[in-house]
Amino acid sequence: MKGRRLEVYRRLIGYLQPHWRQALFAYAAMLLATLMNLAVPQIIKQAIDRGLAQGSATMLYWAAGVIMAIAVARVAVSFVRIYFGEWLTHRVSYDLRNHFYGSLQSLPFAFHDRAQTGDLMSRATSDIGETERFAGVGVLDLFATVLLVVGVSVAMFIEHAWLAAMVMVPLAALVVTAIYFGNTIRPMFRVIQEQMGKLASVMQESMTGIGVVKAFAREEHELEKFDHENLLWFEKRYESMKIWANYWPLFTLILSTAIVLLLWFGGPAAIHGEMTVGSLFAMISYVLMLNAPVSHLGFLVNLAATAAASAARVFEIIDMPNDVVEAPDAVDVEQVRGEVRFENVSFAYSPGRSTLEEINFEAAPGQIVALIGPTGSGKSTITNLIPRFYDPSEGRVLIDGIDVRKMRLRSLRQHIGIVLQAPFLFNATIAENIAYGQPDASAEEIEAAARAAAAHKFITQFPLGYQTMVGERGVTLSGGQKQRIAIARAILRNPRILILDDSTSSVDTETEHIIQQALAVLMQGRTTFIIAQRLLTLKSADMILVLDHGRIVQRGTHEQLLAEPGLYRDIYDLQLRDQEEFVAAQEEPVSRPSSRTTVAVDLRARG
Repeated sequence: MKGRRLEVYRRLIGYLQPHWRQALFAYAAMLLATLMNLAVPQIIKQAIDRGLAQGSATMLYWAAGVIMAIAVARVAVSFVRIYFGEWLTHRVSYDLRNHFYGSLQSLPFAFHDRAQTGDLMSRATSDIGETERFAGVGVLDLFATVLLVVGVSVAMFIEHAWLAAMVMVPLAALVVTAIYFGNTIRPMFRVIQEQMGKLASVMQESMTGIGVVKAFAREEHELEKFDHENLLWFEKRYESMKIWANYWPLFTLILSTAIVLLLWFGGPAAIHGEMTVGSLFAMISYVLMLNAPVSHLGFLVNLAATAAASAARVFEIIDMPNDVVEAPDAVDVEQVRGEVRFENVSFAYSPGRSTLEEINFEAAPGQIVALIGPTGSGKSTITNLIPRFYDPSEGRVLIDGIDVRKMRLRSLRQHIGIVLQAPFLFNATIAENIAYGQPDASAEEIEAAARAAAAHKFITQFPLGYQTMVGERGVTLSGGQKQRIAIARAILRNPRILILDDSTSSVDTETEHIIQQALAVLMQGRTTFIIAQRLLTLKSADMILVLDHGRIVQRGTHEQLLAEPGLYRDIYDLQLRDQEEFVAAQEEPVSRPSSRTTVAVDLRARG
């Protein structure tokens, strides 16, 4: 445990290494300030012993002038120390937050499936905020305090050895107490920060689902849930406050004991001439000099404890193993034809819970492959394996005969366009959202993609058109509008492989028809995987894969699958048979209008 804690501190301080010049200025200024502080009691000693005791006004003037010069120099030195100390504090925060966010971006889908967004936000903000003060100003102040204690100890032994040795007893007790305090409060702060993560998760979840909360009038329930977690945080924080309140006065008491010992034993020694009054005053000044730093030591130990707990939570994410890693010999693929092949692919999100079993199929370049099956049958999982959101537990996924694990991730994914089932838009303009995967796209290209996705018409109805801000998660748009912008985003990417994960689920039938017409043009020459619950969307596919419990139970075209009993025909009977029979029944009488007319005329003639 101790070794792990030291490793956390070592890594945290390691963030200062790239900024060694600024650190050099800060620590040099700290050293100069400490030496100046140690010099002042010696100057006062000379003023007392050689100025006051011997009646030398010159010595008093000299001492006053030197102390003034030191005070002026300390202003400049303090500025350098504070400036570079704060610079290091916020630079470490900047670097650590970038490192954390970069690690978070590189972690696979499997991690994000388990992680809570609120907890990750807490680590990125609260934990790094607790860490930054220690890595910059905190470490600097800690070194200054240690250096001052050592310097004071040496100076006191030079003045009077046995009296200094006596004073070292309470000073040693002070150091031991500070270390014990740190070991006691450090694990408490780890628990406090974890509870803050839970609190942030509850708030994030409630704010994200605020529409559901209000629709079901569950505001009171959410408030009670938040209050419960908030109360737990306060109770944990309160426990640390009690320990802090107990130890802080103890630090002051121990330091006061040192002053008492100096007066009790040093006073008679000065009276009997065993030491000068100036020496006694200098020793008392040295101990008093420790008052502020040692009192601050409790704060620094507290800061170090908090930083260790917070940094451990940050490094936990940074050190998270990535299941989806690039092979050392991974290659860039500039062009792909779009052939996709699954060879004996099995996959499980967690051990013992198989999602896919022995999946085998081949999609030729430009072929449209439809995936259908009950919820949880593995449709989305298959499409998630193509861009390597996950890696198969067994088997291989190949594009143009190359195992996707042998391709660089960026190279692989630039050839794949994806429209997810739940469209996500960033809080930016419509144009920026469409061009998200192709940021250098021109306005004409963005508009062409929007037209292909049947989005141009509603976009131009906004006063600002393509420069309209969509709000957080596209809150100002309807579900169908968000879906069409997401489709336009995929169209602009101009991929060789297209994945449409139930991409028309949020639009009405008329809009779906328009989008399908646009997608029919887009899908020409591209290998396309379509996941949809409506058979009407899948009928024109070159190959339909029917999945059930992670296995392909049927495959073929729409006509082939209808010709054999099975899950596909069952779904067809539920969705389309009545509709198509109704349409056929409506068309049948229309095809024989002349017979009815003739009968009617005959009847009138007979009448």
